[in-house]
Amino acid sequence: MAWFSKKPRISSTAPGPDEPSRMEGLWTKCGGCNEILYRQELEKHLNVCPLCGHHMALPARARLTSLLDEGTFEECDAGLEAQDPLGFTDSKRYRDRLKSARKNVGEDDAFISGTGKLNGATVSVGCFVFEFMGGSMGSVVGEKVTRVFERAVQLDCPVIIFSASGGARMQEGIFSLMQMAKTSAAISRFREIRKPYISVLLNPTTGGVAASFSWLGDVVIAEPKALIGFAGPRVIEQTIRQKLPEGFQRSEFLLEHGMIDAIVHRKDLRERLSTLVGLLG
Repeated sequence: MAWFSKKPRISSTAPGPDEPSRMEGLWTKCGGCNEILYRQELEKHLNVCPLCGHHMALPARARLTSLLDEGTFEECDAGLEAQDPLGFTDSKRYRDRLKSARKNVGEDDAFISGTGKLNGATVSVGCFVFEFMGGSMGSVVGEKVTRVFERAVQLDCPVIIFSASGGARMQEGIFSLMQMAKTSAAISRFREIRKPYISVLLNPTTGGVAASFSWLGDVVIAEPKALIGFAGPRVIEQTIRQKLPEGFQRSEFLLEHGMIDAIVHRKDLRERLSTLVGLLG
C-alpha cells in the first residue's frame, strides 16, 4: 500500500452555514493599527492592543473580574427586567428587541451591579453592558444605578460606576428620561455619608447617561480616546454649522479643557482605583 493517499486531507469545500470554521474567533483585527491579533493573547492584555495600545471593548463581567479581588463580587438585582409600558413599536416591537437582546447578550438588561472588595475595601459597583441595546438607560437601568448608591449608604462604602452608554432608552419615553433625575437624587442622598463616588467613563459615554450621574463623580476618570459627550459630533456640527476641533469629545480633549480629572490606561485602572478608595474612602 502506498505511503500517501490520493484523498485530500484538507477539505476543498467551505464549511456550511451551520458548520463554524475552526479558526473562527481565534483572531481579531485591531481598530487602531489594523494588525491581526491572536484573541487569547489580546484577552491577557484586557482587550488592549499590545502593539498600539488601542482600547477595545471589554465585557462588563470581565471588567469587574479584573478589577475586584478574586471571588468577592456579589451581584445584586439580577432579576430586574424591563417592561414595555408604552407598547412601543417602530420597525420592531420593543418587547421583541428586549427578548432578542437578552438572548444574544445573556444579560437581563444593560447594567450589572453588586458589591465587592478592592484590595480588601468594600465597594458598591456597577458596570454598563454596552452590547445590550447600546447600553441605553431605561427604567430598570436607572433603578439599578439608584440601588448602587442606596446600597453604598447601607454599607457605608464608596461607589464605583463604569459608564458606557448611548444615552436614554427612547422606547420607554419619559420613563427613561426620568432616570436622569432619579439617579442624580440618589447621589445627593449618598453624599450624606461622605464617601467617594468614582465615575469611570468608557467608550462611548453619551446622551442622558453623560448628562446625569456619570458626570457627578467626586473623581471622574476616563480610558484613552473614549468618546464622551451629550450630543454626537455630527449633530453638533449640523446644529451650529461649524467644524469642530480635532479630537473633540475624546477623553484627551476633555482632560485638556478640565472636564475630567485623569485618563488611566486599563492596565493601571485597578491600582488607581484602589489608591483613590484608600485616600478618599
